[in-house]
Amino acid sequence: MDIRLLHPSDIPHVQQTNITNLPENYFCKYYLYHALSWPQLSYVAVDVSRPKKTPYDAPKIVGYVLAKMEEDPADGIQHGHITSLSVMRTHRRLGLAEKLMRQSQKAMYETYNGVYVSLHVRVSNVAALALYKDTLGFKVIGTEAKYYADGEDAFSMRMDLEHLKQEALDEESDEEDSLGKDEGAAVGSEGKAGEGEVKKDAGEPKRKVRVGRQLGVGELVERNESAK
Repeated sequence: MDIRLLHPSDIPHVQQTNITNLPENYFCKYYLYHALSWPQLSYVAVDVSRPKKTPYDAPKIVGYVLAKMEEDPADGIQHGHITSLSVMRTHRRLGLAEKLMRQSQKAMYETYNGVYVSLHVRVSNVAALALYKDTLGFKVIGTEAKYYADGEDAFSMRMDLEHLKQEALDEESDEEDSLGKDEGAAVGSEGKAGEGEVKKDAGEPKRKVRVGRQLGVGELVERNESAK
C-alpha cells in the first residue's frame, strides 16, 4: 500500500470510491476545489500490488481522505475539517483509515498551524465512531439535528492537535542529540589512539616527501624508466 497526496488526476477514482461506499456524494469540482485550495491535506491509499499492464493504467485507489482548512472559522481559531473519509470494503481492517487521517492531521498542523480538527459523523455509524473516538481520540462536542440529506442527525466531533507540537519538539531534540554525539568524534586510528592505544609510528622520525606540483614530470618519467 502507498499513501500519498491526492492528485487532480485521481479525482474520478476517488469519486468512484466515494459513490461505492458512502451515501454523501460530491461533484468532481468539489474534490478539485479541495485539491487546489489545500493541496497538502487530502491523501489517497493506492494498492501498488496490482501490476500495471501499460504506463497509462490508472492507480488502484482503495481509500481517501478529503480535508480542508476552515476559511472563516466561527470561533476565530485556525483549524482543519475532514470533509470525507472512505476505504473500500476489500481493503478494510488494514489501518488505512487511521493512517490517512493521521497524515492529514499532521499536514494541518505543520502547514497551516491548525489548533484542532473537526468532523461530522452519522449517529448510526458505529464503525466510524469507534475509529474516531477510540483510535484517533476525537471527542463528541455536540449533535446537529437533521444534518444529512436523509434527515439523520450528526455528531459534531473535534480533536486537538497540540500533541503534534510535542512530537515535533521531541524529534528536534533527538536530532540535536545525535548530531552532538557525532560532531568532532575521531575515527579510525585517531579514534583508537584517543582511547589509550599507542600509535605505531609515535617514535619514528618524520621524513619530508615531495608531492604535488613540486615533483617535476621529468623525475616521474625517469623513475618509471628505471623501474623497467
